[in-house]
Amino acid sequence: MSLLVCVCEARAQNKLTDKDCLACHSDPTLNANVNGKTASLYVNENKLKNSVHGMFTCVDCHKDVTSLAHTAPPKHVACASCHTDAAQAYAHSIHAQKRKRGGKAAAACQDCHGDAHQILAVNDSKSPVFHGNIPATCGPCHGQKFLMESYGLSNEPVISYQQSVHGHATANGSMNAAVCTDCHGAHLILPAGNPQSPIYKFNVPATCGRCHTRIGQAFSQSVHGQAIAHGNWLAPVCTDCHGIHSILPPRAPNSPVAYQNLSSDICARCHAGVRLSQEFGVPGGRVTTYFDSYHGLAAEGGSLVAANCSSCHGVHNILPSSDPRSTIYPANLVTTCGQCHKGVTRQFTLTPVHLGPGLYPNNIATVAVRWVRLIYIFLILIVIGAMFLHNAILWRSKAAKLHRMQNPKMERMSANQRWQHLILLASFIILVITGFALKFPNSWFAHTLGMGEHWRGIIHRVAGVILIGAGVYHICYLTALKEGRRLIRDLAPRPKDAFDLWGTMRYYLGLSSEKPKFGRFSYAEKAEYWALVWGTALMGLTGIMLWAKVWVGDHLARWWVDIATAVHFYEAILATLAILVWHFYQVLFDPDVYPMNWSWWDGKMPIEQYRHEHELDTESLAEAEAKAAAAGEDDPGSSAAGHGAG
Repeated sequence: MSLLVCVCEARAQNKLTDKDCLACHSDPTLNANVNGKTASLYVNENKLKNSVHGMFTCVDCHKDVTSLAHTAPPKHVACASCHTDAAQAYAHSIHAQKRKRGGKAAAACQDCHGDAHQILAVNDSKSPVFHGNIPATCGPCHGQKFLMESYGLSNEPVISYQQSVHGHATANGSMNAAVCTDCHGAHLILPAGNPQSPIYKFNVPATCGRCHTRIGQAFSQSVHGQAIAHGNWLAPVCTDCHGIHSILPPRAPNSPVAYQNLSSDICARCHAGVRLSQEFGVPGGRVTTYFDSYHGLAAEGGSLVAANCSSCHGVHNILPSSDPRSTIYPANLVTTCGQCHKGVTRQFTLTPVHLGPGLYPNNIATVAVRWVRLIYIFLILIVIGAMFLHNAILWRSKAAKLHRMQNPKMERMSANQRWQHLILLASFIILVITGFALKFPNSWFAHTLGMGEHWRGIIHRVAGVILIGAGVYHICYLTALKEGRRLIRDLAPRPKDAFDLWGTMRYYLGLSSEKPKFGRFSYAEKAEYWALVWGTALMGLTGIMLWAKVWVGDHLARWWVDIATAVHFYEAILATLAILVWHFYQVLFDPDVYPMNWSWWDGKMPIEQYRHEHELDTESLAEAEAKAAAAGEDDPGSSAAGHGAG
């Protein structure tokens, strides 16, 4: 309804009372049109009396209302007229600054304190600014993803806080757990980059120390606290180790300061770098020597009793070894080490813990360990190298003798096919090593190569070009030569291959007494050949796309390069595992061909073995046996070419 004009006895000379105002404003249907929007003018008398402003009259705040008859709505009440200090603090806050720049969604007084006629005291459990209600008051704005993104912020802190140790404690009714205003402030909320902000990096220890008093005092005296006091930005503060909004209890498995995570997730983050050593003289190599020690290895293996960094150095009270209060001060090492090693003596503590190359060049233990390392590296190379050479000579001689005894033979692979296979084998191995060396730069094979990225990239691309060239040549071979055309005919998939696979599984599982018979190529050889064709084409295409990624990105959507990268990597894994699991079994580990199938080397295969594996290839068998009979030899030296797989 439209604004009512109260018709009452004029009291122009007397101050209006609440009873006068509520004569109209106690009507729940009382509305007005304010700036084109319908606004309720209803005031709940009971809530007003119970509010923090209940001691005042209406006109104490609405000073421009001097008579009962008023057609224009009263001016907006300025909270600053009474709350001067809070208003001045708010005026400098990030909320006020955002509102000045047109950010109407930035919080104002009523957004946090509630309806002006129902504002409750801060110690009232129903107040939105009551300690336990603060997260729920800040959350509706700061939890909105799109609203926060419009200000260049994230809504993740709200979610993280709810799951944190502070959030859980507050939700369970704790009045001591930190809420938003404990860290950010109430009215003077400033961005983290402002030196006056309580969450500015150098102010964080004091902010956390308001609740964690003893920890704050210990930290302020520590080597980290002293570095922060001297303005060292690289020194860690509370939030660098514990997190910001997502702080978890130290015993939580996902906590960065959990026993099993502390060394690798927290300490190593700074001490594994060289900047601390180069700029501040902090001894380097401490992280690597720890993880090389029994303590580090056991901790990496999941031990919860092996010493980590804090076991020796302390947690918040970390001090240099020269400080008599330090847990690693020489006179205190018996106590420190004795926490785990019961009965330890001073003699035991004299040996350096972080023992590594170059750390203690003149220490007797360092010198002795260095000589032991050199001697054993030499022994390993000589002894194991000699053993390998000895066994390689014996294996070659025995394998060659066994191969010569298997007569008569037939030609399984022609010289052309063997050369194709050899080029394919060499280029594939080089591609695998140089490709995975890029993806896993810290792997043993990447270090074994001893090459930089420049030469790795060149070798990888050259091998790729050779592989693609071999594929192009193979297509020409299949179409231009007679043996190539016969090869592709014999390798063509047929329905019988599926039945052969089923029959083979039944036979070797003992479910059937009849073993399937194969032609020139079994289902396993056909599957491998066509997988090779598919893999070579796919790897070649994606490899060219990655090589010419700028051209591809200019002519196609940029995500095509990302897809090519993923396909190239996972297809490489698939191809490598297929060779190791499928192909190597066929030519190396199958008991029928052990120690290897020699066809790839000299193209020869015993006729009896071929008959056993490819009984249905009567054409090849008849031709080989006829040539063997004509030659009158146990081991025919030649036969019809072109019966093998490329």
